[in-house]
Amino acid sequence: MTDVTPDPLRADLLKIAQEAAHRAGELLRDGRPADLAVAATKSSPIDVVTEMDIAAEKLITGLIAERRPDDGFLGEEGAATEGTSGVRWVIDPLDGTVNYLYGLPTWAVSIAAEQDGERVAGVVVAPMRGESYHAVLGGGAWATGAWEGERRLACRSAAPLDQALVSTGFNYVADVRAEQAEIARRLIPLVRDIRRGGSAAIDLCDVAAGRLDGYYERGLHPWDLAAGDLIAREAGAVTGGRPGERPTGALTIAATPAVFEPLQRLLTDFGA
Repeated sequence: MTDVTPDPLRADLLKIAQEAAHRAGELLRDGRPADLAVAATKSSPIDVVTEMDIAAEKLITGLIAERRPDDGFLGEEGAATEGTSGVRWVIDPLDGTVNYLYGLPTWAVSIAAEQDGERVAGVVVAPMRGESYHAVLGGGAWATGAWEGERRLACRSAAPLDQALVSTGFNYVADVRAEQAEIARRLIPLVRDIRRGGSAAIDLCDVAAGRLDGYYERGLHPWDLAAGDLIAREAGAVTGGRPGERPTGALTIAATPAVFEPLQRLLTDFGA
């Protein structure tokens, strides 16, 4: 379902992303070993990779390469090729690895397709929720879940910042975490409440679905936000980073139109 006639290429990219994300989600959900262990660490000893992250990325890139061998890749677990088609896939095979490691349900597979540098399709699959979210540029954001059929997503209606439910995340580097904790301490008296789910992709989709009024985080990578950012924007949310910037690793914000500007202003004042 879309508001406009879909571009055939973008529709095909979405279909491939959905198939790859669902297959990877099934692998992660059904193939998780009882003795799952850390395979490697990244930015710190608590920023972990499991064997299942690696297996899921291999499944995704293999499926896409079979269908579109000339495309490029940027994946969290090492996939990085330029391609020659003008299309690049930005992949987080398991967003929320620590949740997954501990058996918590808040984790997702996130796949976005870029065409000539612009994000044009995005899919986030959250297997333990039984939900998937998707968007094509200009076609709105949609979800499937326990309800019947596809549901169009829309961010929440206007509410002042002091009534906003806001989510955030924390970096795995100790000194950065300490700075983020101080910002959260200053922010929490000024909003309804703060949540910390552990998956940026799901947080962005929850903004799109009206389950959150806003979300912010420092330290994200392109694969963390590529699909979720498109889904949030297509649901009517405003996304950005520091004033005048797009979402980046320095700062990512997604919020309802009423909450975005005051939240961005506070985070800037607090030094986020």
